[in-house]
Amino acid sequence: MAPLAPIDPPARSAFDAAQVAKGAQLSAIGNCQVCHTAERGRSFAGGRPLHTRFGTFYGTNITPDPETGIGRWSEAAFRRALREGLDRDGRHLYPAFPYEYFTKLTDEDVGALYAFIMTREPVRAENQPHDLRFPFNIRGLVGAWKRLYFERGAFQPEPARSAEWNRGAYLVHGLGHCGACHTPRDSLGGEKKGQLFAGGEAEGWHGPALTADNPAPVPWTAEQLYRYLRTGLDDLHAIAAGPMEPVVRNLATVAEEDVRAMAAYLVALAGAPTPERKQKAQAALSQAKSPQGGNVRGAALYAGACAACHDQGRKASSGGALHLALGTAMTIPTSKNLLRITLEGIVAPEGEPGRAMPGYAEALTDAQVRELMAYIREHFGRAPPWSDVDEELRKIREGKK
Repeated sequence: MAPLAPIDPPARSAFDAAQVAKGAQLSAIGNCQVCHTAERGRSFAGGRPLHTRFGTFYGTNITPDPETGIGRWSEAAFRRALREGLDRDGRHLYPAFPYEYFTKLTDEDVGALYAFIMTREPVRAENQPHDLRFPFNIRGLVGAWKRLYFERGAFQPEPARSAEWNRGAYLVHGLGHCGACHTPRDSLGGEKKGQLFAGGEAEGWHGPALTADNPAPVPWTAEQLYRYLRTGLDDLHAIAAGPMEPVVRNLATVAEEDVRAMAAYLVALAGAPTPERKQKAQAALSQAKSPQGGNVRGAALYAGACAACHDQGRKASSGGALHLALGTAMTIPTSKNLLRITLEGIVAPEGEPGRAMPGYAEALTDAQVRELMAYIREHFGRAPPWSDVDEELRKIREGKK
């Protein structure tokens, strides 16, 4: 594709304050700052690594710096990047930048995002080259990937649905790019279109299914999911961890009606729980109210490391934690989430309040971790043992995603 002409960086005064404010909200929903800001780095100046099976991608500098950022990008160039996955020079962008979702944005929202980004502080910071293995380091092959997987086009509302449902669908499928983590992908990184929201992988974590197959022991209500998306915490569901933690941190800053719309759409997507699902939920709730028992291998480890917090239940005190009979990490088809939480813990962002859990990477041997996983999966997950514990444990110990 042909390059688009550079422009002189526009003055901040060129943008309407209300449009910039709207762009800030949209940027938070899209998680833009997280992907484009390195740890302890300047906002939007790039450098954050994204580890994938293809290699490591690095977030780019999208501040309005004219030399190293996008200060010379016109709104047309910005729109083309979001809608078509092409940079100002006409080169294909890797789909680690989720334009397959951003293509659904309205012109108005693209304009607001552009206004917000172009009024950020310019930061001179050279982009770090991606570190990809062959042949994925050949950028031209992205064009072939697009022909296979990329579906251009703005979101089309469904007239028969409510305004809230359509707003939620627009944000979930578009700017929120929820499918990026919650839809399975094939060997080339393309979405398995027939399995939308059936569960995916992101940064070494499993993104649970958001359909009727959602593994939460207690089905979500719209109010519970809204509370979780805003705070990362709900009394009957898990705490936000891994890639979901910064998503929640951003959604805490956006308009309530947008988060409620996303929650309403996702609950509608999952559908009403079946009688069997309700029965399982009741069993989980009953287990959460009863004392732990049994001499299953790992029970002593659980009693020593976990029970003091998790057996209280979340409402018991400020130190209470979710009863594991209600946790999704115990019921998903992989051990990776529970292993990461157990070994790495949960740490609230620096300077921010939040629930925390210590990590046990140094306190537990591999053999003890295996025993603990087996006990928790059987006793709380009420499911057969995981087959991937050894492999996922090895990855975590080696620092792999």
